[in-house]
Amino acid sequence: MQQESLIPAVFIMDISNKKAYYEYYIETKYIAGLVLTGTEIKSLRAGKASFNDSYCIFNKGELFVKSLHISEYNFGTHYNHEPMQERKLLLHKKELRKLENKIKEKGYTIVPLKIFFSASGFAKIEIGLGKGKKIYDKRETIKARESDREVKRKYGV
Repeated sequence: MQQESLIPAVFIMDISNKKAYYEYYIETKYIAGLVLTGTEIKSLRAGKASFNDSYCIFNKGELFVKSLHISEYNFGTHYNHEPMQERKLLLHKKELRKLENKIKEKGYTIVPLKIFFSASGFAKIEIGLGKGKKIYDKRETIKARESDREVKRKYGV
């Protein structure tokens, strides 16, 4: 007998950071857990989060995401969360050490790429180790995207 998923299809969603792919070359990606409160989870399930200028920093060997805006829960009481607070990310120590060493090199940063819910219902965040693009690199990205769009329009692929 096959067991059905405990999570309704309504909650299968993800919030993406498209600007990160435009601003950075993403070299490696990691999936980390998020430490959240109850009202933050409810707001995320409603899709109310924004990646505007969010980034990750190390503080005492732990990784935190800053400037990640999760809107206040509409039906929350006085226990509602602050929308712009720092949120801790959960990774293995080996991954944390590897990321911390890479960050010390010039030009590297850690950016959040996507927030989603795992099959077991936990909120996860995909982070990427990125190196900033120059202006001419951004122009090349735009040209490649435009040419792909033209080919799809012309040939219906």
